[in-house]
Amino acid sequence: MNLSKALINRKVPEITLVFWLTKLLSTAMGESTSDYLVYKYNPYLAVAIGFLALAVGLYFQFKSKKYKPHIYWFAVLMVAIFGTMAADGVHIKLGVPYVTSTIVFAIMLALIFITWQRFEHNLSIHKINTRRREIFYWLTVMATFALGTAAGDLTASNFGLGYFMSGIFFFGLFLLPAIGFWYFGLNEILAFWTAYIITRPLGASFADWFAKPKSINGLGYGDGIVSLILAVLIIVLVIYMSLNKKEEKKEDPGSFKALNK
Repeated sequence: MNLSKALINRKVPEITLVFWLTKLLSTAMGESTSDYLVYKYNPYLAVAIGFLALAVGLYFQFKSKKYKPHIYWFAVLMVAIFGTMAADGVHIKLGVPYVTSTIVFAIMLALIFITWQRFEHNLSIHKINTRRREIFYWLTVMATFALGTAAGDLTASNFGLGYFMSGIFFFGLFLLPAIGFWYFGLNEILAFWTAYIITRPLGASFADWFAKPKSINGLGYGDGIVSLILAVLIIVLVIYMSLNKKEEKKEDPGSFKALNK
């Protein structure tokens, strides 16, 4: 089968305020759930289960004929959890410094973008309507989670900002592409992907701030409790998106344009 010609229906959500909120919560849950599973149970078993869950999530996402909120966001959550495990494993088990892993994951992401652009001539999520573009999209999503995890740990640990100040720092960075798009004509595709990448360390920093012990500048609520609360919030938002008829529209999704209506 020619992947570039295998037309499919829209497989990604409309990019609205609800999308960004759910994305941020999913990144936070990926961080807290990964830490809970790895430190509470056998880390190798946790990683194996995480990989299996990721494979299941992506299988149903690729099998689906169109965007379905519960399938799509389950896949995103599994990417968030396993991506966190993979990025943390590179540092903890292999001893790779956060600076190095951040650079390596950034290069990997850049290579995916370059390859995507070379084959498809368009990085817009408005155009995720072929199988090959969907593959590039999910490779990009996985790379952004790995990069974001490493970058968040880099600012919190190596730069000494701590979890809360790292969250504030990344929140400021998150606003920049939106401001650039709305007021200074920043390219929409560049603005979207920049903001998308930053959601990972932004959500993870606040998840760690709520979950980690007070001895390391957290609030001490625990990874398990934080994961449970985030899961409930995500389920509520997914139900909302499933019931919202706008999510069933056939037109291509927008990005910051949707937020500016």
